[in-house]
Amino acid sequence: MTLPTSSTPPLPSSSAPPLPTSSTPPLPSSSAPPLPSSSAPPLPTSSARFPALDALRACLTALVVVHHAVLAYHPHGPKAPPARLDGGSLAWSAFPVLDPAKWPGIDLLVGFNDYFFMSLMFLISGLFVPAGLARSGPGAWLRARAWRLGLPFVLGAALLAPLAYFSAYLQTPGTHSLAGFWAQWSALGVWPAGPVWFLWVLLAFGAVAALLHRIAPNWLVVPALWVSMGREHPWRFAALVAGAGVLAYVPMSYLTNAMVWGSFGPFFVQTARLPHYFLYFVLGLALGAAGIERGPLAADGRLARRWLLWSNLALTVFFAAVAAFVWFIVAAGQKAPTALPLFLASLGWPLSCAASSLAACAVAGRFAQRPGAILRSLSRNAFAIYVVHYPIVSWVQYALLDAPLSGPWKGMLAVSASLGLSWLVAAAVNMRSAHSPNAAGPQSSNPHSPSAAGSQSSSPHSPNAAGSQGVG
Repeated sequence: MTLPTSSTPPLPSSSAPPLPTSSTPPLPSSSAPPLPSSSAPPLPTSSARFPALDALRACLTALVVVHHAVLAYHPHGPKAPPARLDGGSLAWSAFPVLDPAKWPGIDLLVGFNDYFFMSLMFLISGLFVPAGLARSGPGAWLRARAWRLGLPFVLGAALLAPLAYFSAYLQTPGTHSLAGFWAQWSALGVWPAGPVWFLWVLLAFGAVAALLHRIAPNWLVVPALWVSMGREHPWRFAALVAGAGVLAYVPMSYLTNAMVWGSFGPFFVQTARLPHYFLYFVLGLALGAAGIERGPLAADGRLARRWLLWSNLALTVFFAAVAAFVWFIVAAGQKAPTALPLFLASLGWPLSCAASSLAACAVAGRFAQRPGAILRSLSRNAFAIYVVHYPIVSWVQYALLDAPLSGPWKGMLAVSASLGLSWLVAAAVNMRSAHSPNAAGPQSSNPHSPSAAGSQSSSPHSPNAAGSQGVG
């Protein structure tokens, strides 16, 4: 069984299925202020921290690293390295390193991650945007946002992505040199950026939010009222999220191949998923405007109290989506009618995304209200880990190519080494920035600055994770 991965743009295929393979709760408050009314803007200005939200963001960032670290051992990845990087296929941008040792069953983890984690990152990214806009104004907020997200995007696309993909070039036949790599890279016609695709899309969504705030400052009042019901009625909120997700994704999966990544220069995005990502970003805006402690992400809400139910539901819906996908693949291979399995497979992705996202929020709300030192450190460094991890992952995988180990052992070593090294590099970068008398860029007063999961934090998210383009 092959679960597609949103980590990177695979080659478009006219017969490809529409399903690509690929914090939240808050501080309890029994005396929370009343819900915003339709006559007053619901934009909070508080910069209070939410430990469970930080913990969820950190765990999502770790999942992005895990996702990319095991792709070299995916049992259904490309069969062999490309003859040339500019040979027409960009599959190598999702699988920079291909190890002959495989890890049977790891495709289920890759698929489960890919079904939800990038959309949830966009939701988390939107949570503190209303407070930032209300506090700083759209112009100042967007300028700070452009610095916080734009500079890491340029660094990641211009330097870190070629460094990561040089390992793919070294697996092509023939002799190798920097000049040879540049010749093939410059002939691509595009510039694969890796997981930092998330940052430019997040910046674009932020620009839309700033524009809407300037034109109609109270536009979030009604959406905030809708999502506020989720505190005591999580099933209604789940129906809203799932139903809107279906409307955002299913038509797009028919209009454009769900496996295709649109691109212009270094700006990559999985076209069929773009409306779905924006929907989750807007959901994050609405939840933030309503007040995190007053919505479905509340630690004392019914969602968190029934975390086990939501976790089981997430697994059930995911395996149902996988079954629909497998049915479509089998039907297509046997040249049987595919209309029904195609529709069910397309339907399964947004439904699984909604169930898994809500389950992740429920678990974080139930168990991460007092994160330990390790989780706090991971949260502080989450954004930098997301930005720097991809070349580290690629070169760890490349270093393990000749190791006489099985796929599972290599995969576990790749995960441990990649996460550990990325963490160390991120901590060093953040420590240097913290002690620099001229730290680059304006600093936001919001403790949740854009991160790997998109929340706003002084510690520098996100790619299928993110996904990478090659987030996760």
